[in-house]
Amino acid sequence: MPKRSSKDVNQLAADILRAATGEPEALTSRGTKNPAAVALGRLGGLKGGKARAASLPKSKRAEIARKAAAARWKGK
Repeated sequence: MPKRSSKDVNQLAADILRAATGEPEALTSRGTKNPAAVALGRLGGLKGGKARAASLPKSKRAEIARKAAAARWKGK
């Protein structure tokens, strides 16, 4: 079965046009990320789970853990 493209019709059309005209991919803005924004996002992601767990009461953490365990075992 062929893979489906995650691109919408407009992105696909732009890629076809770019390939037909020989325009290099580097001239587009897609794929470039601001390094400072990437660093901030990673920093938040690294401390997010620990901060959330610290702010929850023990009963709520236990409830979340039970739900996660049930979801893990559901498929087996």
